[in-house]
Amino acid sequence: MSKFFEEFEVAAVYPTYCRTVTEGEIAMFCSFVGYHVPLFIDEEYAKTTLYGGRIAPSSFTMSISTGMTEGLYRNSVVALLAVENGKFLAPVRAGDTIRTEVEVIEKKPTSSAEHGLIVFRDHVYNQRNERVFQIDKVTLIRKQPVALA
Repeated sequence: MSKFFEEFEVAAVYPTYCRTVTEGEIAMFCSFVGYHVPLFIDEEYAKTTLYGGRIAPSSFTMSISTGMTEGLYRNSVVALLAVENGKFLAPVRAGDTIRTEVEVIEKKPTSSAEHGLIVFRDHVYNQRNERVFQIDKVTLIRKQPVALA
């Protein structure tokens, strides 16, 4: 499903697969990045918070969502130039099943004949169709190779 610059249209929306977040994934992520915040690793502490239990770190949700979208431009991405307007709208917990919808919100050529700029907006939803995260990704995308005559 990987697409080149010319194949993207502004306002198009591309859904990803769904995946269920596990407690082990959250624990491994926190361990890997050294994120020892009690809200993420201590159930008894987390029960005393407004969330009533452990939640996933926001950076976990952003990372998982980005991984879910890679098939859209796996063979055409040149660089991620910026992430903008990130909004964490609801907690993600172990057992939640999330999916991402990628919306093309801007597309413009660059001075390069090889790539153009696309701004993708990732909308992440849980199993209740609640939007839990949103972010804009400013990305350089490769143009289709020119066929030799």
